[in-house]
Amino acid sequence: MNNKQLNEKSKFLSYILRHEPQSIGLQLDTEGWAEIDSLIAGAAKEGRILDRELIMSIVSTSDKKRFSISNDAKYIRAVQGHSTESVDLQHIRKEPPKFLYHGTATRFLESIEQQGLIAGSRHHVHLSQDMATAVAVGQRYGKPKVLKIEALRMHQQGFKFFQAENNVWLTDNVPNVFIHQE
Repeated sequence: MNNKQLNEKSKFLSYILRHEPQSIGLQLDTEGWAEIDSLIAGAAKEGRILDRELIMSIVSTSDKKRFSISNDAKYIRAVQGHSTESVDLQHIRKEPPKFLYHGTATRFLESIEQQGLIAGSRHHVHLSQDMATAVAVGQRYGKPKVLKIEALRMHQQGFKFFQAENNVWLTDNVPNVFIHQE
C-alpha cells in the first residue's frame, strides 16, 4: 500500500474515531475506545477495507500519533480531537510551558481577534509546543499564521491545561488577551 492510500485510510480512521462512529454503526465508550473487530466490520459494510495489520501499521507509522491501541490490542481510539458528545476523555491536568503555539490560517485572524480561540465543535482548543508544528497545522487551512499563547500566565490565572498522549496541549479556550501574532 502506498503512502497516499495509507494517508487516506488514516483520515478515514480519524473521521470515524473522532467525529462520526455511528456512520458505520460503531460505539465508542466514554474514553473513546472502539473494538477493533467492530471497526473492521463496520467499515466493511460501507465498502471500506480495513484489517488488523493495516490498522496497526497506521497507528505505528503515524507521525502525528493520532491513535492509541489498548494494552490487550483489542481496542483503538483517537487520542484527542473528538467532536462526538459520547466521548469525554480524562486527560491529565498539567502545568504548561511559558508559551504554546496555535497554527491557523490568516482568514481566521479577524474572528480570533474578536473572540479568542474557541473549541468550536471539538472538546478543546489544540496547541503545539513548537512553532514548526503550529505552522504545519496552519498550512492545512490556508496561508498559515502562528499565534503565540501565554500559556503559563493563563494557567496561573486558573485556566486548565491538559496534554494528550501525542503531546498536543489542550485547553477549553484562549481569551484574546493571551494571544500574540508571530
